[in-house]
Amino acid sequence: QVLLVESGGGLVQAGGSLRLACTVSGSIFSNNAMAWYRQAPGNQRELVATIGTYGSTNYAASVKGRFTISRDNAKKTVYLQMNSLEHEDTGVYYCCMSGSNTWRRADYVGQGTQVTVSS
Repeated sequence: QVLLVESGGGLVQAGGSLRLACTVSGSIFSNNAMAWYRQAPGNQRELVATIGTYGSTNYAASVKGRFTISRDNAKKTVYLQMNSLEHEDTGVYYCCMSGSNTWRRADYVGQGTQVTVSS
């Protein structure tokens, strides 16, 4: 059984930083592209960032320059460093894994972690 467990969410003031982590069990991980999505109340789920097995990354325009996605294959963990947080970054952040080495779709999804940015 593949499990993705997120951590690191919380309440932060605008301009602050948070680092999310997602640890994967039950899968090889190093062969899988990873991503972070987020969903704000009343909004559709938004793809925030992706990282391939060789470290190539992509970001949503709204977070480019502020967020950094990275991975540690030895720890089977993907991270999302979020700096200069804005109120609009508030939402539930989901860690996702694709069945391929480049991002295609979310084949596995974690339970989510809440990020709240106070203005």
